Amino acid sequence: MVSKRPKADVVVVGLGWSGSLMAEELTRAGLNVVAIDRGPWIDTSTHTPPAVDPDELRWGQRKEFLSPPRDNTVTFRNHAGQTAAPLRDYGIFELGRGVGGAGFHWAGMAWRFSPWDFEVRSRTIERYGRRKAEDGEMQLQDWGVTYDTLEPFYDQWERIAGISGKAGNIKGQIQPGGNPFEGPRARDYPTPKLKTLRIMELFNKATTDMGLHPFTIPCANISEPYTNPLGVSMGACTYCGFCLAYGCGNFSKSSPQACIFPVLVRRPNFKVITRSCVTKVNKSSDGKTVTGVTFIDENGHEWEQPADIVCLTAFQVDNVRILLNSGVGKTYDPKSGEGTIGRNFSFQTVSGTDMWFEDEHINPFIGTGGLGSQIDDYNGDNFDHSKLDFIGGAGILTLARDGAPIAKAAALPEGSPRWGSGFKKAYAKYYRNYGTIFNQGCSMPTRSATLDLDPTYRDKFGVPLLRLTYDYAQSDRNMAKFTMDRAVEIARAMGAAHVTGFNFADKAFSTAVIASDHVIGGAVMGDDPATSAVNPWLQSWDAHNLFVVGASAFPNNAGYNPTGTVGALAIRTAQAIHQTYVRNPARLA
Repeated sequence: MVSKRPKADVVVVGLGWSGSLMAEELTRAGLNVVAIDRGPWIDTSTHTPPAVDPDELRWGQRKEFLSPPRDNTVTFRNHAGQTAAPLRDYGIFELGRGVGGAGFHWAGMAWRFSPWDFEVRSRTIERYGRRKAEDGEMQLQDWGVTYDTLEPFYDQWERIAGISGKAGNIKGQIQPGGNPFEGPRARDYPTPKLKTLRIMELFNKATTDMGLHPFTIPCANISEPYTNPLGVSMGACTYCGFCLAYGCGNFSKSSPQACIFPVLVRRPNFKVITRSCVTKVNKSSDGKTVTGVTFIDENGHEWEQPADIVCLTAFQVDNVRILLNSGVGKTYDPKSGEGTIGRNFSFQTVSGTDMWFEDEHINPFIGTGGLGSQIDDYNGDNFDHSKLDFIGGAGILTLARDGAPIAKAAALPEGSPRWGSGFKKAYAKYYRNYGTIFNQGCSMPTRSATLDLDPTYRDKFGVPLLRLTYDYAQSDRNMAKFTMDRAVEIARAMGAAHVTGFNFADKAFSTAVIASDHVIGGAVMGDDPATSAVNPWLQSWDAHNLFVVGASAFPNNAGYNPTGTVGALAIRTAQAIHQTYVRNPARLA
């Protein structure tokens, strides 16, 4: 028997960055919000207080803050001629285990996408001609919003999160020390950029000498004490180096716990239900709206949560899976190109180089999650592609956080012994002198990439697993090789004695190889209901009181981390709901 809860104005499914930002906006506007999260309540002061040492084995290796595959996995194949098999270990889908989602254990790079990323199809055609954009494999489409439209919402998210950085372009004026390729900003970051560490000094000098434009990566690991617009205070980062896969007991890494929950949980019109899995969105009898969601609690009991408005704000793959299981919208068919749910999955195209120095002291144990230096000279469309066999590019960066002693035990120059006293001697020598150049590349969707429900495998509730069919576009493969060669050039200019390039796109894509965890698409946004699941307000074309928010809405992936764009889109959607939709429940124009 299904039990029924009291009706809410809004039900929010998933309480990560998207869900918490939307819940904060909507409750502040007076709406009654119920949030449902599949994981437990995770709190900074309880789970990762300063009194608890960062334990690499517990959190970095065993990944205690990630959702385990037994609870949430996908099946995967490279093409439709293969049989998909479930991912049975941690892989590229680094979902959060509890409230806060991946926003609790993320590293903290806090980017805006470039103006080109939002209009990749139209701008490619405009600069290079239709043939470059329509190569028979890629499936390019614009987002239906521009960078300029999102700029105020990027700014709001950066204020809530307290992002550290140095602006490169304020109102069209290029700023010394920032990224000269970024889109125009209304004002600088709320906190100054982080310190420059030794590996960054080497990178900055080498790239400057090469005529390139290095800058410090904007970070959610904040540089000085800060109080955000919600009245929540944070502390300055201590450069302990344990951010990715860890919480931050110092309250220096921006997360829903650090930035939003202290305000949200005190509001009487907000309620959160934890350890409960939403299995589907409930459709009305006429199929034109939705009436709420169905979820299963930790005791296996099934509930209905009625609501006037439903916001799916879960991780990318969960948003898509719930839509498919609910029968909202038409499943994408790669043969005909019809349907929108499951369309335009893509990943990132990662390459770069490992490097070891003989006469340096990099000291990688000093650092913080997102800290590093980057050049954007080969990112997006910042360079001429006329004579190149690809579109897009990568942010080429070096990181100041690679001091995890277990994870880096295999990071030795080629020819080093892998066991015994020779290994110990080599590791003692090179642990302090290792660095990496990491190319975080954009990724374009292909016509054959799709997400649908697996016909064989189901979860513990009997719901079909999500099935991913995907491989890199040839354009992405060519771009990864090009940027890997640039990284090798930079490493040699930095003075590295041993340089070994890597390129994750030179072989078939695999969900088991963690080149990145920035998966996107499946419920993409746009201004054409024939090619998008949601409109530019992230409102379902098929049910106007359903909003699908998160990286599932990205039609293509950029050479940047997605969280800033996820945050900006969530705030914009929440404001559209309480400022416009609730007064006139209909499709937003």
